[in-house]
Amino acid sequence: MKGQKISDRYQIIKSIGEGGMANVYLAYDTILDRNVAVKVLRGDLSNDEKFVRRFQREALAASSLSHPNIVEVYDVGEDNGEYYIVMEYIEGKHLKDLLKKRGKLTLSEAVDIMLQITDGMGVAHDSYIIHRDIKPQNIMILENGLVKITDFGIAMAMNATQLTQTNSVMGSVHYLPPEQASGQGSTLQSDIYSMGIVMYELITGELPFKGDNAVEIALKHLKEPIPDIRDKVPSVPNSVANIIKKATAKNPKNRYSDARLMHEDLKTCLDSSRINEPIITFKYPENETDDTKIMKMVKKEKTKELNEIKTEKKEEVIAKKITGDDLKKQNRLLIFLAFIFTGLVVGLTSVVVLTPIITKTGKQASIPDVSNMTISEAIKELQDAGFTVSDNQIEESSNEIEKDKVIGTKPEIGSKRKMGTEVTLKVSLGDTQITIEDYTGESYLEIKGKLETLGLNVIIERRTVEEGTETEYEDGKIIDQSAKADEKLSVGDTITLFIPDIISTYPDFTNGDYTVQDIEDFADMYELELNIEYVPTNNYAPGKIYYQSRPEGYRIMAGQSLRIRVAEEQTDEDYCEEGLC
Repeated sequence: MKGQKISDRYQIIKSIGEGGMANVYLAYDTILDRNVAVKVLRGDLSNDEKFVRRFQREALAASSLSHPNIVEVYDVGEDNGEYYIVMEYIEGKHLKDLLKKRGKLTLSEAVDIMLQITDGMGVAHDSYIIHRDIKPQNIMILENGLVKITDFGIAMAMNATQLTQTNSVMGSVHYLPPEQASGQGSTLQSDIYSMGIVMYELITGELPFKGDNAVEIALKHLKEPIPDIRDKVPSVPNSVANIIKKATAKNPKNRYSDARLMHEDLKTCLDSSRINEPIITFKYPENETDDTKIMKMVKKEKTKELNEIKTEKKEEVIAKKITGDDLKKQNRLLIFLAFIFTGLVVGLTSVVVLTPIITKTGKQASIPDVSNMTISEAIKELQDAGFTVSDNQIEESSNEIEKDKVIGTKPEIGSKRKMGTEVTLKVSLGDTQITIEDYTGESYLEIKGKLETLGLNVIIERRTVEEGTETEYEDGKIIDQSAKADEKLSVGDTITLFIPDIISTYPDFTNGDYTVQDIEDFADMYELELNIEYVPTNNYAPGKIYYQSRPEGYRIMAGQSLRIRVAEEQTDEDYCEEGLC
């Protein structure tokens, strides 16, 4: 509940998510004065003693990871029988949400995200920490494009063979490595497989394997090779297709040995020298996975489905026992159909690919108007017109064309070119203008970071101001700015923020408001050398400060000397010493 404290430290602010394994809350750490995300384990998992022990052990191991692309784990604990994990609070969206909004990402965006994921996972794999549940739902992306991998502690403690847990596994089974689907232990290569599936989804906007239930999808991970990504997105270069093929190999021996190697491969995959590299072949056979356990689960799942149907419509159901012979017959039929299908595909491909080449060679056509289309729509339109589309894109700001839609092409729309000419898309960055606010009185460090994140260049300048004026100045707080409130700047523009360079000056010590003790404190504060002269005189009341060597308004600088004279009562002896008695 809002306001409730966990372990007398983390005060709940609000609920920010509910999942199959845990509920997530935004909370305030009352000790370290910061917002945190608190993930509280679901009730039935909290009652599983074996799970709790593993959860605590693995989450504590994850807390040792420190990397910009990994959500930091601060604390793991228990309060009144409820187990929780405290993490860095991230204001961003899940990668799955981004995919739902965009459909699919550009090739350069997908590679950038995968570089960040593999960089973070590389640190985990260096410590031999396996995530076991890499999926877009466990990857967050901030407004500035920074990627954060989350849920290490919970993911590592989960039992990956619990395929019938629909709440927690249906989301994960789409990224499930074959060895986990068959009930074997996880290795570093298990994370590699999941990352390969994520990369396929980022580029195509689709999952490679689909099904009506978790078991059906798991079977496809076990038996079916991942579809060639170039069938979905023809413009994907061989180098990228090779990375996905290698990462999603059925046999772990054919995959990258860890995330670090996959990261190194990704760094050069868009280089022109690699675009047409040969498609890789595997050294080890791909059918070494043991599907005994998953077959038992298939039978159990099928029996469960038949029983449910019987309850609803008994007269329409004929229970059929699933046997090994049935599965063998089914496999033989599938192989036979596959041969026929392959022959048809080869024949049709020959007709579709060769005919346009033969008939269109040397012909010219106008580049179609693809402005205001999505990238995928524009690619299809251009390819249908007989042109090829460059993998590279030109990004430009536009106040008229929505972000990620096409502004135009190079060569220009409407210009005539030979069929087969490569066309580069100009893609909108959207309205990148930034509306400036009034930042006076705010911390320059905070505003500088905020504006730089938006793409502005920020210069900090000190402006001389005098202490003691009507305006109160505070060191580090903005007093002026070169761009005023409501003014619009573009990405790459420069704004100057002014902070005070406060000049301290000497006050008038002789006005009667200061004591000797006040001046001693003043000298200590400004690191001055103070010299006090006590002068017997009847011209001033005793204790009166009647002289100062540095006048009022004179600038104070550390190390300066300051001399004052203080009146003290003049005695007859003092009078005679002056020759006046």
